[in-house]
Parts: sequence; C-alpha cells; structure tokens
Amino acid sequence: MTQPDDPTICARGGWFDDFTTRPSNPPIYQTTAFDLHGIEQLDAVVSGAEQGYIYTRDGNPNHAAFAADVAALERAEAGAVCASGMGAVSAILLSHLKTGDHVVAGRILYGRTSQQLAELQRCFGIEVTFADANSAESLAEAKRDNTKLCLVESVSNPLIEVIDLPAIVDAMGDVPVVVDNTFATPCLFRPIEHGASLVFHSASKYLNGHGDVMLGVVVGNVAAMTGVRRVTSLFGLNANPMECWLGSRGLRTLPLRMRQVSESAQKIAEFLEAHPAVASVIYPGLASHESHDLATKFLPNGCGGMLSFELAAGADGVRPLFRELAESIPFSPTLADCRTTLSWPAGTSHKFIPTEDRRAWGISDGLIRLSVGIDSTEDVISELDAALNLVP
Repeated sequence: MTQPDDPTICARGGWFDDFTTRPSNPPIYQTTAFDLHGIEQLDAVVSGAEQGYIYTRDGNPNHAAFAADVAALERAEAGAVCASGMGAVSAILLSHLKTGDHVVAGRILYGRTSQQLAELQRCFGIEVTFADANSAESLAEAKRDNTKLCLVESVSNPLIEVIDLPAIVDAMGDVPVVVDNTFATPCLFRPIEHGASLVFHSASKYLNGHGDVMLGVVVGNVAAMTGVRRVTSLFGLNANPMECWLGSRGLRTLPLRMRQVSESAQKIAEFLEAHPAVASVIYPGLASHESHDLATKFLPNGCGGMLSFELAAGADGVRPLFRELAESIPFSPTLADCRTTLSWPAGTSHKFIPTEDRRAWGISDGLIRLSVGIDSTEDVISELDAALNLVP
C-alpha cells in the first residue's frame, strides 16, 4: 500500500492500534457521531439488539456513565442526562404531560421551576396548582382526576424545608411524585426509597461540586427513562460529553464533600443564630427550624450545606454585607461550589416570582442564602463575623 498524501494523513489521523489498555481515568468521547460497520449494525443498535451509539445527541458513553452512576446512587433503575437542571425538568414534563393535564407542585420551588410551570400553563394549556409541600393534605386537596404529576423538592430552595415524602406519596396515591433532590443529594436522602417515581438534579451543583459545568440528570424506572430519553434526543436536551465527564469526576468526592459541608453548615448556622446582626437563621439542623423533626428523621447523616438567614437590618443590609464579603465569600448566583458563596433569592433564583408571592412564602428582600463549601469553617465564621459587625 502506498503512503497516503499529507491531507489524507491529517484528515484521518488521531487513531493508533494500541488503544486497548484501559486508562486510569475514563476517556472523554468528544465526538459528534460514531462510525458504523454498515447498515446492519445501524439497524442492530437502533433496535437495541446490539449495544452501541450513533449520534451524541441521542447518546454517548460519557452520558451513559454519568447517568448510570447517579441512578446507582439514587437506587434507581436507569437515568438520563441533560444539558442543565432546567433541561432535566423539561424532559420530565414534556415526556409525561399533554394539553389538558394537571400538575400539583410545591408552592416553594426553585424560582425557574415555578416559572417554567407557569409558562406551560400559559402557553400550552397544562394546568398547574401550587400547594404547600409541608402539608400532604394540601397537596392531596389540589389533586384532580386529570392530575398526572406531583413535583416537590426534598429540601426546598431557599427556605431549606424538609418534606415528609412518604406522607406525600401516600396522599397522592397513583399520581407519580417527582422530587428535585439537588440540595440533599443521594448521600443524605434517596427519594426513591421513600416512594418517589422520578428524581432529578441540577448536577451543576453538588453532584459535580466544582462550579464548572452546566448539567442535569433524571433517574427512575426503565419505562419512565425510555420516555425521558426520547424527549432529550428529540428536543436536543442532552449534555455534551465533556460536561458529563466532569460530572463523573465530581461524583468521586461527593460523599466526602457532603459530610464536610453538613458539619460546617451546622456550626455556621449556630454562629449566625447567636449574632446580633442576624434576625433569624433557616437551617433544619437547628431546633428552631420548623422542619427540624423531619430532618432528624429523614436526614440522619446531615442536613447539607445550604442555609438562609435574615438580616436584622432587612433589605438595607444586603448590599453592605455583600460588599464587605466580596473578596472572601462572594455573591454568586449559584450554589454548591467547593468555596462558600452568598446569594440573594429575591434578586436571583426567585426574581421572577411576583413580589407579593415571595413575601407571603417567607422569601423577603432581606433573606440571604449561604452555600457552605469545603473551605475552613473557622475562616468562614471569622469572615462573616467581621462583615456582619459592619452592617449598619
């Protein structure tokens, strides 16, 4: 065989015969498509007779690896990976609902989730009733003959409320209960073990844990995941391989990080509760929190790294506090990074919720959400103390 020309060598390069030794880290399958031996293999892969991949929008080994690991952690049968947490919510709703169907949803959810449900109601004729997720009876009263889903958060954003999931599942009967488990993670709580049908995460948060991906994941039984995967492919909701690989990397330290942030958050919450510049602290590890008994029951391994607190100065103290902490505990409109960060729900996660609704739910303009990281607890307390002492 003659030596190919340089353009052919370049265009067809990147391969070598010795690709058989297993690497210590999984490779990134950074490819748009997969080469097939012929039509017969295409038909076999499409039918499921042969395991394989065709096009990364439909599936990719990095997708499969991350989804399988999260499903195993959540004790689910299967999973599907999406381009963001909102992509995960979209995949669930689009695969389970049609015009005329009804959803019961927790009154206090991540603001964008509430906004998406309201948009489906406004534009696509899907009926939505928001009810108090702290009351299984309230959710049951909202149920109708056409109710197809109940959507709640295991630990609510930003009021850190812990739900009584078994009571909710019992109250909803044959209606599938979908749980956003982003704040708790399967290290602290596994909704499927308590009767949930589907669980989803903004995997950009704790599952990855390093603040460098945009990723979502859904897990549940095989039948439900078949529908979810169909939607992720059809609507282009799949994540890219690099994000999935980073998600898999983050999972390696998840148990260690969740243990650390839970221990730190408990100490920081106790410090804040005693500080004169703080009017109230919202953390289920505190006896003062309305969900404390449920947290003791359902979160025995820790309450996680998320807490909220109200400044004695109210909304007037938010800007000065953020300014004082900018170089140490920054204002970052996300959560669950390795570093400790602050957010302002009224202006970020719940900005699009009507003001009167936010305030009625307890999300005031002076509420601050603290995402506790793995940095030194003592340093975080010292930095918060110094800044709080300067808030007028």
